[in-house]
Amino acid sequence: MSFVVGLTGGIGSGKSAAADLFAERGAAVIDTDAIAHAMTSPGGAAMPAIRAEFGDEVVSADGALDRAALRALVFADPSARKRLEAILHPLIRAECERQLAASAGAPYAILVVPLLIEAGDYRKRVNRIAVVDCAETTQIARVINRSGLDRPEIERILAAQATRSERLAAADDIIDNDGDLASLPVQIERLHALYLALARQFG
Repeated sequence: MSFVVGLTGGIGSGKSAAADLFAERGAAVIDTDAIAHAMTSPGGAAMPAIRAEFGDEVVSADGALDRAALRALVFADPSARKRLEAILHPLIRAECERQLAASAGAPYAILVVPLLIEAGDYRKRVNRIAVVDCAETTQIARVINRSGLDRPEIERILAAQATRSERLAAADDIIDNDGDLASLPVQIERLHALYLALARQFG
C-alpha cells in the first residue's frame, strides 16, 4: 500500500497548482474533483443516476451535468446536496481506490480532496494531511477571476466548506499560497523531500 498524503484547501486556495508541482516531482496524483468531473461529463458513470434522481433539468443538451442548474437546486433545497453526494461519493471513493492501487510504482500518492476535513472516510484513508492555505479575500478574488461566479455565490460555497481554522487545526503540513507564486515550488520541494523520507519509513 502506498504512503498517501491528503491535499486539501478551500475553493481558490491553489490545490491544483500544488498538486501539479507534486506530480512534476514523481508523485502519483489522484484528484477527486477531476474524477467527479469525468463522472458527470457526457456518458459519465454518475449521469444515469443523477438524471433519475433530479430529472432532465440538471442535464445539459450534450448529456453532461448542468452545474449551474444543479448549484441553483442545491442552494434552494439543502436535501439535494445530500442526495447528490449519495450518488457521487461511493463512485468517487471506488475510483480513488482503483487509482491508488494503480499508483503503487510511485514513491507516494497525493490524494486531492477539497472536502477532506469534512469527509471522515478520506481522513481515515490518508497518512498525512497537507493544507493549501490563503486568506478568504484571496480565495474570493481568485474564484471571481477564474470562474465568473459572483461574490454572494462564492460566499455560499465558502460557508458550506470547513473554516480556515478548522483546516489548519487538522493539518500536518501547511502550504502558504497567499503571496508570490514563486514561493510555492520551494515549499513543495521541501515537502516532497519529507514525503519521500516518510514513504521509505512507511514501506
